[in-house]
Amino acid sequence: MLVYVNGESKEYADDSTVADVVEQLGLSGKKIAVELNKEILPFDQYSSNALSACDRLEIVHAIGGGQGDSFVLAGVSYQSRLLVGTGKYKDIEETRMAIEASGAQIVTVAIRRTNIGQNPGEPNLLEVISPDKYTILPNTAGCYTAEEAVRTCRLARELLGGHKLVKLEVLADQKTLFPDVAETYIAAELLVKEGFDVMVYTNDDPIAAKRLEEIGCVAVMPLAAPIGSGLGIRNPYNILTIVENAKVPILVDAGVGTASDAAIAMELGCDGVLMNTAIADAKNPILMASAMRKGIEAGREAFLAGRMPRKRFASASSPIDGLFF
Repeated sequence: MLVYVNGESKEYADDSTVADVVEQLGLSGKKIAVELNKEILPFDQYSSNALSACDRLEIVHAIGGGQGDSFVLAGVSYQSRLLVGTGKYKDIEETRMAIEASGAQIVTVAIRRTNIGQNPGEPNLLEVISPDKYTILPNTAGCYTAEEAVRTCRLARELLGGHKLVKLEVLADQKTLFPDVAETYIAAELLVKEGFDVMVYTNDDPIAAKRLEEIGCVAVMPLAAPIGSGLGIRNPYNILTIVENAKVPILVDAGVGTASDAAIAMELGCDGVLMNTAIADAKNPILMASAMRKGIEAGREAFLAGRMPRKRFASASSPIDGLFF
């Protein structure tokens, strides 16, 4: 039967358990954390949990700081779950320093904007943010039709020498910058047919998110709030529903304002967060980039740890046995 392990499909015998998978991967006796279908699985239940076809296992190293806790995107494993943009900074040097402070491995660039080597003598963005060091994620920012978006992705592929990974966004209007979902469907279908690995920006509608996954997008990126608003996650239960029903990575995109917003997204089980304005518009972008990195790591660890249940009334943390009054 087919089982997904850390985002990759693998064949196992029909009677396999989680313990069998752990043993075959050479991880028996090692400090690991296991999710089975996005639920944390205690160590003592590995042997008793039989796997079913299409189950999804996430197996991570149980060490601090998020190191070793990777996610897979278009067949590539990434340690950092923070993706960052390159717009709105005061200059190229601030851009470089903020990206380094963020620890991001994936950096998005808007191909049609003039900040990629636009002025004579000014450093080319792709020289400062080198494709040798980062995964460059070209996006279709500013596109309002499927045709514009597809053309932009084709230009990006040419610019980056056959690069297939793109971020698709097709906007509905300039005031809200909400996605035009109908045009997004059209563009996604065309790009997938042309062999692109499509990460797609959409609204926080679980139905739209699932449709985009079924079209073949490698990641779905629901908004937290309008682009650049800094309002944080407005509909956490929608995001949670999207995460619970997804078989591809889910990354919150747009609307994050501060580190606690990033942590909330990760606590909901998202695979990552993409942001630009929240860092670039901060009073100290480099310090905010560092804060965002820590927020992502803390939120992910909290998700893996499994929060305590919410209770209506108080529950004493100190024992009452042995009171002397």
